Amino acid sequence: MHTLTLEQKHAQFTEFFMIKHDLPANICRMPDDFKLPEVEDLNQHMPYEFQIASELSSIDTKALRPLRSLGEHAIELAEFLNQQARKIDLMMSLILQQHAKQEDTFHSIEFGGGGIIIECPVEWQIGDITELKLFLREEASAIFCFAEVIACKPVDDKYHVSLIFTRIRDEDQDLLVRASLHLQAANLRKRKALEKNKIENN
Repeated sequence: MHTLTLEQKHAQFTEFFMIKHDLPANICRMPDDFKLPEVEDLNQHMPYEFQIASELSSIDTKALRPLRSLGEHAIELAEFLNQQARKIDLMMSLILQQHAKQEDTFHSIEFGGGGIIIECPVEWQIGDITELKLFLREEASAIFCFAEVIACKPVDDKYHVSLIFTRIRDEDQDLLVRASLHLQAANLRKRKALEKNKIENN
């Protein structure tokens, strides 16, 4: 990522679908001499709570995979296990959010699989490296990654800062893509319901 030009980073940032959504993001700007770790070394930088959450998610996936070969008989069992996994996800989500520092928490304007745009009261420099903890409330999940500032635009009395993910695990990027699509589908359902209500009330 660091070998790409700013133009290439912008192109990569916009490759993914972006959705307008308020996503809490705990962001810490790293010192100028900070060296980005390789993706496979992210676990060494990840807080212990995030490591546990990741391991639990992996266990859930492995536990459900053998049930697919059992056909219809496994449907109720799979549903039960999914509900139990959901309970654990919700509890871990609560624990992970306690890990966030209030003074370092920002809110997204848009997010997607390639990056996030946040609102910030002060200007950030292009090229700043940040450590991100993203909290996906609807998915009861949290993501740890690193990102780089590729744009900072003044809007009213604040700034809109665009951050491209520079070090993120594939499974976490997939989770962000799924989350953005789930939110889009939910928004479409709400819009259709409103349109239906308007027609019925006329």
